Amino acid sequence: MEKTLPAPLAQRPAPRRRVRLLQLALIVQAAVLLYPLSLYLQWSPTRSQNVPINARTIVAQCKSLQLTPGPPDDFYSRGQSDRFEAGTKPTLIRNATIWTGGDDGAQVVHGDILLDKGIIQKVGSVDVQTLSAETVVVDAAGAWVSPGIVDLHSHLGVDSAPALSGASDTNSIKGLVLPWLRSLDGLNTHDDAYKLSISGGVTTANVLPGSADAIGGQAFTIKLRPTSQRSSTAMLLEPPYTLNGTVVDPFQRPRWRQMKHACGENPSRVYSGTRMDTAWAFRNAYETARLVKEEQDTYCEKALAGQWTGLGKFPESLQWESMVDTLRGRVKVHNHCYEAVDLSNQVRLTNEFKFSIAAFHHAHEAYLVPDLLKQAYGKTPAIAIFATSGRYKREAFRGSEYAARILADNDIEVVMKSDHPVLNSRHLLFEAQQAHHFGLAANLALASVTSTPARIMGMDHRIGRLIEGYDADVVIWDSHPLALGAAPKQVFVDGIAQISEPHVSMKPKSAQDVPSAPNWDKETAETIKYEGLPPLEPGVNVVKDAVLFTNVGSVFLKNSETGAIAEVYSASATGENVVLVQDGSIVCTGTCVEVLAAAPAELVQIDLEGGSIHPALVSFGSPMGLTHITAESSTSDGSALDPLSGSIPKIISDTVIKAADGLLFASRDAYLAYRNGITSAIVAPSARGFLGGLSTVFGTAAPHKLADGAALQDVAALHVTVSLNSRVGVSTQIAALRGLLFGEGKGQVNERFLEVVKGELPLVVEAESADIIASLLVLKQEVEALSKRSLRLVIAGGTEAHLLATELAAAGVGVLTAQRPFPGSWQERRILPGPPLTAESAIAKLVKSNVTVGLRPLGEPSTVRNTRFDLAWAGLESNGVLDKAKTLALGSSNIEALLGVKGSGVNTDLVATRGPSELESKVVAVISQRTKSVDLL
Repeated sequence: MEKTLPAPLAQRPAPRRRVRLLQLALIVQAAVLLYPLSLYLQWSPTRSQNVPINARTIVAQCKSLQLTPGPPDDFYSRGQSDRFEAGTKPTLIRNATIWTGGDDGAQVVHGDILLDKGIIQKVGSVDVQTLSAETVVVDAAGAWVSPGIVDLHSHLGVDSAPALSGASDTNSIKGLVLPWLRSLDGLNTHDDAYKLSISGGVTTANVLPGSADAIGGQAFTIKLRPTSQRSSTAMLLEPPYTLNGTVVDPFQRPRWRQMKHACGENPSRVYSGTRMDTAWAFRNAYETARLVKEEQDTYCEKALAGQWTGLGKFPESLQWESMVDTLRGRVKVHNHCYEAVDLSNQVRLTNEFKFSIAAFHHAHEAYLVPDLLKQAYGKTPAIAIFATSGRYKREAFRGSEYAARILADNDIEVVMKSDHPVLNSRHLLFEAQQAHHFGLAANLALASVTSTPARIMGMDHRIGRLIEGYDADVVIWDSHPLALGAAPKQVFVDGIAQISEPHVSMKPKSAQDVPSAPNWDKETAETIKYEGLPPLEPGVNVVKDAVLFTNVGSVFLKNSETGAIAEVYSASATGENVVLVQDGSIVCTGTCVEVLAAAPAELVQIDLEGGSIHPALVSFGSPMGLTHITAESSTSDGSALDPLSGSIPKIISDTVIKAADGLLFASRDAYLAYRNGITSAIVAPSARGFLGGLSTVFGTAAPHKLADGAALQDVAALHVTVSLNSRVGVSTQIAALRGLLFGEGKGQVNERFLEVVKGELPLVVEAESADIIASLLVLKQEVEALSKRSLRLVIAGGTEAHLLATELAAAGVGVLTAQRPFPGSWQERRILPGPPLTAESAIAKLVKSNVTVGLRPLGEPSTVRNTRFDLAWAGLESNGVLDKAKTLALGSSNIEALLGVKGSGVNTDLVATRGPSELESKVVAVISQRTKSVDLL
């Protein structure tokens, strides 16, 4: 709803009057500060020789200890930003739909934004006649405009991309308590991720030390744009003190400081301790700081009382001054903390030492203990979380996609964060989109990556909202920011455009609207009831009789012989638009009048509200199926031994490892994948070296290996890895692969590679670098020239495969790759990022070149559930290269074709979704031809 815009500057005094008021304020403040000193001098003139020459400074310093952090009182009278770059031209953004962040995130203004001197000068209606001739005018044409995205938890610049030795300054392991360290001192100005994150609308990041230590050090907030100075110092936003010391201006308010704490598994693991050790380290550190603070307070009591004799120097410690500031309420403490036990420990600590925590980060169990959070000293901490990433270690096992909604329902502030590079901060907005999808109100979801993190950092006087007087950090979006795949048309940081030639992909008109979220009331209630572990087992509500789906928007089916997917039904403007399913198969689409007449009277009906019925999805690329908790060795199959980098026991030296032998069923990630339309998965043995082993195909709904539909295909493909990150050289790895393909292996190894040479078994090579992929294509030619048969080579990973799109197509080599590439290592640095940085995405370019492409999730099993979002996203940024049928094929039939899935292993399930688009839809049923039933979810 359109709201009127507040005018915070309009009510302020005129400039001349403002200056006079400022002068008067300074005089009054000085008088107050010096009053005790003047009384003392009047009282005892004969002892004036005891008054130190710097008495005025001492009194001012002592008085300043009581000042609360914040901007100077005259902040909004600034003529230009402290970060203004000389020569930057004014910019007028016209005809915009502006999400200001005002009115608790509900305010939307239709109009203009004037940026000048690094500041937002006007929001609303701007008279172009008043503008200077050099003003750059940008017509937003009604596009959504928001504040720059703010990342509250990032390791940008200290955990740099690409990862190289010496490029990581995230953690120190010199002790459990290190508050004197500063992330600024490790900030790399050449991190490849800065530009990428800006292209996702991120303009500000709070760069935290890592979580290896209980107190890892001080964090610093930066703007991501490159500066003319090219220094890390120039990237800072409001440094809390002079950077070469701890000196502050005693006549001004201090600026907020940021600090990293961590509890639970991480510090315990690094220092081989327990939670008890970490808790004591915290208490000991705070007690040390408390004693320093007590000395300072005693000193200042004497100074302010004029008791100068024997007073000496102000007691301070360079090591502990940041902790003392924490006790004085001048530090925003960011606490990495997951479980209720750790949250409880930290709440006790805050009350023991009387300090506040700005936010608990990760905090996977925070939603289960809202009343505990409110017992923390001072203001209730905010909670900075991922949307769906979880279960990667014990602490994260009870994490819930409904956490953001539950916390907000309990009046606790929610922030979505990246923990970059754990999640690529370029796509931080996707976290907010998912949070909204799972029930967080739209205004709070967008605020969770803009105004809320700005407020938590103490920077909400200048970033996080679009208000006159704020920094000119603005994003023009190609769709509503909460719409899936929303990408910037342009990003301004300090009023400077950051994308030289932005590429905009085509988006449907509906993408301009705020997405509506599905109803998750039942799931949310069960999550609370079962303390984060609600029952997920499929088959609770199975219908063996006919099921009628109404209000069906479209139907896509897979050709049983070719595997090709095609749309077979699209809803008409008039008519019933129904689909009747009987014995797990579709028997009628459209009106179905005659068929319905003969159907049972008590027919189960499911309203899809414009949703779709389409082939179930297939997953490949994560260890799902071989693990329940990836960081817990006792819950995982473990890694295959690497014959190139270690000794192999003789008993298995000639053996090829089969993933089928290590399958672990009934994991929460597998069940969540099933509930999101992924009913089968392909997994290869977890391998850290050259020879992986044989992948297998399994059903995600199966409770155990002997259950019907559990083991769908014993062997799918043979997997190896060729990588620059191996302990042995790439040339050695290629030589080993050449030898195995030319029959130099022994036992089972030789037998399996002979199947590969004959074209009977696909060879899947995990490779990222274009140079390695090129060598593999040459090797393929060598083998085929000798064998006279076609080698079924597939590249998995393939971050740089787009550079060889034509060559891969000519060689008939497919690629299994992620939808959102990131230059995490040297062999992945030449990514094709897609809009707005490039016209094409990597997937679109490969498909356009006639390469068979399968989509793989990014890393953790918990990300598999988001496959349908990734697929839709790939289609949205393909500029028409991928229609809905081809998009679905990326996540189903293409994967099966590339990985040798055949016969009974082919997924014949169908999925029914309720809702018109991916982020608005919910999987409500799995239609199984194999079991001749419909599983209602």
